Amino acid sequence: MEKLFAVCAPGLEPFTALELDQLSLLGSRGPSQLETFLEENGTHYDYESGGIGFQGSFHDLYRANLHLRTASRVLVRLGEFYASAFPELRRKASRLPWEHYLAPERPIALRVTCQKSRLYHEGAVSERLAGAIADSLGKPPTVQKYYEGSNADPPQLIVVRLVDNLCTISIDSSGALLHRRGYRLATAKAPLRETLASAMVLASGWDTISPLLDPFCGSGTIPIEAALLARRFPAGHHRRFAFMDWPHFDFKFWNKLLADAGKAILSKSPNIVASDRDAGAIQIAQSNAERAGVADCIQFSRKAISAMDTPPGPGWVVTNPPYGVRLKEANDLRNLYAQFGKVIRSRCPYWHVTLLCESVQLIRNTGLGFDRGIFMMNGGLKVWLVRCLAKSS
Repeated sequence: MEKLFAVCAPGLEPFTALELDQLSLLGSRGPSQLETFLEENGTHYDYESGGIGFQGSFHDLYRANLHLRTASRVLVRLGEFYASAFPELRRKASRLPWEHYLAPERPIALRVTCQKSRLYHEGAVSERLAGAIADSLGKPPTVQKYYEGSNADPPQLIVVRLVDNLCTISIDSSGALLHRRGYRLATAKAPLRETLASAMVLASGWDTISPLLDPFCGSGTIPIEAALLARRFPAGHHRRFAFMDWPHFDFKFWNKLLADAGKAILSKSPNIVASDRDAGAIQIAQSNAERAGVADCIQFSRKAISAMDTPPGPGWVVTNPPYGVRLKEANDLRNLYAQFGKVIRSRCPYWHVTLLCESVQLIRNTGLGFDRGIFMMNGGLKVWLVRCLAKSS
């Protein structure tokens, strides 16, 4: 069994833990149901900030990468040891089983952070680790830079943390970040990451059967992720992963895993309605939905919030309205949020509403009785995910 770590954005830890539990990868530690899981706004599960640690085989690693919707990447904890001098660092690092993860021709990238340690120069630590890999494999690796947002096939990422002289070395099994599903080639203004959109749908408690509505759909990420979830499409079914380049990659098991996942995909989905006042955003959303294979599951339309279509309900509203931070809108957003609340009360009574917003005051302007919310990060912004059951006006 390997020590594994599912990395996620701050605030998404409880949802990543929920997914791992649904994949039976948390053992007896996992939550048993969503309501229990979100108790105390997701704080009742004992997780480490920035991700969830778990144990599993290489086959479990494949499953996690294929199915996780809220994680950013999955790491293998290659080794952990104390080092207070460079010769010690190189000697101990050279003993790690690099041959299981690095093919001789595969370039690598080293991401090093040092805190409260005698070895504090990150560049010097990277040099010694490259030397340790050369000692282990008998050939110096080609070291490249890793660009987080690159669409190209990235080098094999090695993550190194030195804290209080304790060196933790991890191998990235994902490659490009897991939110890069492969369908979103175009984005509208202020795009929402796929991982956060999935967390919003999970947090809403949507039953994947009732209608779901997003009246500020932008490039369509929320309705697309909802449709993928409802039809049981694995999150990573359109992409490749770093572990596919490892020397002992199990092609046979991977192909069976894909085949089994394909058999589980449902042919129908519930009524998902998405709208936006921006015609360009709707065109982008439709193109993204087509690439994701769920265009026939979502009704897209160009509409202002006041003309919002409402399918027969009750159902769920899951949406990410503009904050006025990145978009720099001149209009007073307070009126927009007040209008949103009015429309929800009049047309969607007793619908479940989940909203993501940067401003507590804007949330209050809806007049809806939201809970105290869950703190998250969205592209460097502190945001709140809030939920309520809408009452009629």
